[in-house]
Amino acid sequence: MSLERRLLRENRTARNFLLSAVFCAFLATGLWLAFLWLASAVIHRIFLGQQTLDQVTLLLTAMFGLLLLRAGLQWTSDVLAQHSANRVKQNLRARLSAKLFALGPLYTRGERTGELVHTTTTGVEALDEYMTQFEPARWLAALVPVLVFIAILVLDAWTLPILLFAGPVLLLLLALIGGRARALTEQRFVEMSWMSAFFLDMLQGIATLKLFGRSREQAATIETISRQYGNTTMDVLRTAFQTSLVLEWGATAATALVAIEVSVRLMSGLLPFDRALTVLLLTPEFFMPLRQLAMKYHAGSAGKTAAEHIYAILDTPVSAPLAFSTEPTRETNLASRDILFDDVFVAYDDGARPALNGFTLEIKHGQTVALVGATGAGKTTVANLLLRFVEPARGKICIGETALNEMAPSEWRTQIAWVPQHPHLFDGTALDNLRFAKPDATQAEIYRAARAAHAHEFIMQLPRGYDTPLGERGARLSGGQRQRLAIARAFLNPAPLLIFDEGTSHLDAESETHIRAALENLKQRRTVLVIAHRLALAHDADVIAVMQNGRVVESDTPEALEKRGALYAALRAAYQGGAT
Repeated sequence: MSLERRLLRENRTARNFLLSAVFCAFLATGLWLAFLWLASAVIHRIFLGQQTLDQVTLLLTAMFGLLLLRAGLQWTSDVLAQHSANRVKQNLRARLSAKLFALGPLYTRGERTGELVHTTTTGVEALDEYMTQFEPARWLAALVPVLVFIAILVLDAWTLPILLFAGPVLLLLLALIGGRARALTEQRFVEMSWMSAFFLDMLQGIATLKLFGRSREQAATIETISRQYGNTTMDVLRTAFQTSLVLEWGATAATALVAIEVSVRLMSGLLPFDRALTVLLLTPEFFMPLRQLAMKYHAGSAGKTAAEHIYAILDTPVSAPLAFSTEPTRETNLASRDILFDDVFVAYDDGARPALNGFTLEIKHGQTVALVGATGAGKTTVANLLLRFVEPARGKICIGETALNEMAPSEWRTQIAWVPQHPHLFDGTALDNLRFAKPDATQAEIYRAARAAHAHEFIMQLPRGYDTPLGERGARLSGGQRQRLAIARAFLNPAPLLIFDEGTSHLDAESETHIRAALENLKQRRTVLVIAHRLALAHDADVIAVMQNGRVVESDTPEALEKRGALYAALRAAYQGGAT
């Protein structure tokens, strides 16, 4: 399906608005043609018919009325086109948001954030001019010449060969030059996306750049990128001007030929003056829609390019089920049962990078299980499976007797409290970030959760306590404080399953002590899966599962593994030697 049809199908109301806008613009053009016909009649009556202004007052009044009606229709057309654009943009933004949520963090981590932001913001906004300018111009370029052609056919058929020749030639020139404009617009969009991503990377890594003394090098790179983008922009504008110039020249030349042809026959007495004048006034209107289309071609190219990138996201297949579900949440406490991973296989990059290879593990209800293993063993993938961020290629995951893939993701996630290794804090206050877990939480509940997470003390030391803005990604807080705030969110979420991705490997001893104490509180009356990056935290678990090459190779209590676990003993020796 073409991009034009896909955009029109985004919203039924938007399509109706656009068609109504085109209809109003077409009527406005018809009124303008009627105005020109009346103008020709007035000129003929005054100059050749020797009539006075009083005698043509009725015609002048009709002309004035036509101008008013035309202005009203044109205004209505513009308003309707804008409504159409707004509906399409609103629909696409909603669909993009839902799609990105459905694709999940594994997709967004594989894409440059700046490019995604550019596509979902600037890209969607580029459709405004496409819908309000290019689409109406495209429709009018197909309809108006036919109307003018019929009018001239009635008045003077001898003029038609020039129009029949010039019209297709101008369309061919527009297509040839427009193809280059489209390629340049695509290049400009890609460069802008890349520049957005580069600027975002630079801002996020500005401390690292200053530390390594690379600020000047980055500034030079920015200058190079900006210059390249500026040159591409000028190429796009130059091509747009060339398109308009060629169409203007061609339309003017064709109009001049019509004027010569009409003048010769007028002087020869083969064509009445009133018809000759009307043909001369109508001929430019035959080419006007094509000239307008050439002027709007840049907006059309920009919109099509943006739409291609937008639909590239929307057409990305979802490996896991949609993030949202309209089904009501069942009363059954699904996570109160045992969890079984049975011979599970997972691979990334279309199977090129295996992550789990026959992973089998049982987590009993109320049990704390810690996954340990070297980097790349597949520990985080297990958490992603439970969070429904990824689906297994083979094998099954069961919650009691129910297969996990038979449950609505939104329903299942209400049963999970998740503390990631690097928790994301939004640009808001401490209170705002805590209430993400429970929007209707009372102050007493929030204080109780913060105290249990050993976070209340440092929050109260902030300038405005719980109402202190934390900055983007919690920039005001340390790594340990961010993790404790995430644990406090988990306390506010009474979900029976806790997934804790340990973040203590980069924390100081005091922060690690606070987090381990908070985790002990958090584990009460829950089934817990701990992704352990250091063995100290794993030793507090009921069961330790040692992973290697995407599967469990040893699984037992910490005490039993210390006695007989070969791989666990090697990991423990490496940890004690400072190698982990």
